[in-house]
Amino acid sequence: MIEKRIDELIKILNKASYEYYTLDNPSITDQEYDSYYDELVRLETNNPHLVREDSPTVRIGGEVIDSFKKVTHEVIGASNGRLVRFNEDEVREFDARIRKVIPNPEYVCELKIDGLSVSLLYQNGKLVRGATRGDGTTGEDITHNVKTIKTIPLSLPQDINIEVRGEIYMPKKSFDSLNEDRRKNGEKEFANPRNAAAGSIRQLDSKIAATRNLDAFLYHLPLAADYDIHTHYETLEFMKELTFIVNPNIKKVNNVEGILEYLDYWYQHRPELPYEIDGVVIKVNDLSDQKKLGFTAKVPKWAIAYKFPPEEVLTKLKDIEFCVGRTGKITPRADLDPVRLAGSIISSVTLHNEDYIKEKDIMIGDVVAIHKAGDVIPEVVCVKKERRTGEEIPFVMADKCPICSGELVRKEEESAYYCLNKDCDARNIEGLIHFASRDAMNLDGFGDRIIEDFYNIGYLQKIDDFYTLASHKEELKELEGFGEKSIENLLEAATNSKNNSLERLIFGLGIRHVGKKTALILAQQYRNLDSLMEAQYEELKEIQDIGDIIAESIVSYFSEQKNIDLIDRLRNEQLNFEYVGKELQLDEEFNGKTFVLTGTLSMPRDEAKEMIELRGGKVTGSVTSKTSVVVVGENPGSKYDKAVSLNITVWNEEEFLSKIQ
Repeated sequence: MIEKRIDELIKILNKASYEYYTLDNPSITDQEYDSYYDELVRLETNNPHLVREDSPTVRIGGEVIDSFKKVTHEVIGASNGRLVRFNEDEVREFDARIRKVIPNPEYVCELKIDGLSVSLLYQNGKLVRGATRGDGTTGEDITHNVKTIKTIPLSLPQDINIEVRGEIYMPKKSFDSLNEDRRKNGEKEFANPRNAAAGSIRQLDSKIAATRNLDAFLYHLPLAADYDIHTHYETLEFMKELTFIVNPNIKKVNNVEGILEYLDYWYQHRPELPYEIDGVVIKVNDLSDQKKLGFTAKVPKWAIAYKFPPEEVLTKLKDIEFCVGRTGKITPRADLDPVRLAGSIISSVTLHNEDYIKEKDIMIGDVVAIHKAGDVIPEVVCVKKERRTGEEIPFVMADKCPICSGELVRKEEESAYYCLNKDCDARNIEGLIHFASRDAMNLDGFGDRIIEDFYNIGYLQKIDDFYTLASHKEELKELEGFGEKSIENLLEAATNSKNNSLERLIFGLGIRHVGKKTALILAQQYRNLDSLMEAQYEELKEIQDIGDIIAESIVSYFSEQKNIDLIDRLRNEQLNFEYVGKELQLDEEFNGKTFVLTGTLSMPRDEAKEMIELRGGKVTGSVTSKTSVVVVGENPGSKYDKAVSLNITVWNEEEFLSKIQ
C-alpha cells in the first residue's frame, strides 16, 4: 500500500509541475501541492528503500561529489553555426549560399539563450545523465545538479531511449535574488546571469545548485531521424510532447526578409524577456536539406548564430569625479543614476581623460547612452544632446589633485594629467593596494578597505610596513572587526609572501610601465634584484619586449635614493630577492605564437597562461587574424566561433595538455 501511494503521489506531483512550469496552467493549488509533497517526504523518510529516481524530492539536492567525471558524447556536439556579429549583409550572404544548394529553403529562427549548453540522456524514459557540452566531444557529468532544475523532467511520458540538448540559464529574477543575498552576506556578486548559471551548475554540492533556481530550454535532438522526424520544427514539437521546455518564441520563415524582421523585433524587445539572450540562431528547417549542406570542420553550413550589438541603455550623468592612481594619473569618472546593463547594475563608468570627454562633448547633467565594450566593460557611447535642458554644466578638467591639492601636469604626448606629489595619500594607498594584489605579492586578506584603514590610522604608510605590522598587533586587536585570529591571518600572509619569487616583488614595487609579464622577463634575465638594480639602459633596451621606454623607467626607478632605501628595508625584513620560479622551456609548438584561452578549463586560467609563456608563447584576450591557436574549454562561446570563421587552429584542453607534456 505504501509503495502504491508513493507512486500515486509522484504521478500527481510530476503532473502538477509540468502543468505549472511548462503549460502555465496548474490544475491544483499551491496548498494542495504542498500537502501532497509533505506526505511524500514523510513516506520516503520512513521508507528510504522506496525512493524513486524521478521523485520530485530529489530536486532539493543533497548529493555531494568529489570531482566532475569526464563524459564522452556519442554524437559530437556541434556549435550553433558560424557567428555573425550584427551584420545584416552576412545574413543575406548566408541565405544566398543556402539557395545555391536548396532553391526554396525554409528557416527556423530561435532565440540564442545566454547560458551554458547541456546534454540530457534518458534510458527507458528515465533521466540517467546530464553533461556539459565541453569541447563538443568531451564534457563533464553534472547529473546531480541537473536533477535540481524543476523544469527538466526526471521521467518522460514514453518509455524511450533518447538524448536531447539545450541550454541551462538563470532567469533575471533568480539572478537579482541571488546577488541580493550575496550582498547581504558580504560576498562578491556575480557579474551576469550566465556566469551565475555556470558557477551554479559546477558546484560539487547539489544543495547549492538547488537554491539557485536555474532553468533550461531544450532545442536539439541529435538523432532526430531515428524517431521518424523530418524537420527541425517537428523536432521541437516532439520534444514538447515529451514534456521538455521549448522556447515559445520560435518562428518559421521562408525568406531572408522574414529572418531580418525576426532579428529586428527581438533586438528591440529582448529587455522584456525574463531571461538574457545575446542573439538569434537561424537554421534550415528540413533535416534532409541540412544533410545536403553538411558541415565545415567545426560548424554546420545550414545554421548561423547572429549576435546582437552590445545592449545600450540611457541614464543620467550626475557628476564627474576624479580618481588618483598609484602613478599619480588622474582619471575622470562619471557618477551615473544606477541602471541595469547586460546583467549588471552600473552606477559609474570611466571617462578616461580630458580629450575623451571633449571629443564626446560630455556635460554634467547629460543623458548618455552606455553599453559594455566587448560585452564586458561599460562605456559611454554618446550624449543625447536633444535631451539637454540648458541646465547642464560644461566639463572642466581639474587643475589640482582631489586628494592632496597638488598641482596637476599633463605630460607630453599623453592625454592624461598626473599628480606629481609622491607623498599624495591617494597615490600611496593605491601603491600599497597594488603591492598586496594577487598578481604581485598576493597578501591574502589585505583588501582595499583594510589597507586604506591601516594607512589612515598610520600603521601602513610604506610597502615595508606590511612586514612590521606585528609591532602593532595589540593595537590592531582593539579595532572593530579585528580579533586574534584575523590579525594572525594577516601577519601570516605577510610572512608567507617573503618567500615569493622575484618577479612578484618586481611587479609589486610599481615601477612605471613594468607589468606582470615584463616583471617575469626581468626576473628570468637577471636572476636576482641586485643584478637588476645595476642593469644599464643600453643592455635593458636590447631585451625582447622591453624597449626604450621601459628601460628608461627601470633605470630611473633604481636611481632614486628613496627607492634604494625601501629595498634595503625589505632586505632587512628578509624578503626573497632571487628568481625561484619555473624556467623557460622554449618549445616550437609555443615559441613566438599568440594564444587565446576561452571557455572553462579544469585548471586556473593563470596556470594555463603561465604554461604557455614559459614555453615562449604569448596570451592575448581577443581572437584576431594574428592569433596562432585558440585553446577551448567548456562553453567556449564567441571566441571559438570566431576562430573557426578565421580558420585558426583550435586545441581542446586535452590536446593543449598533450602539447605541454
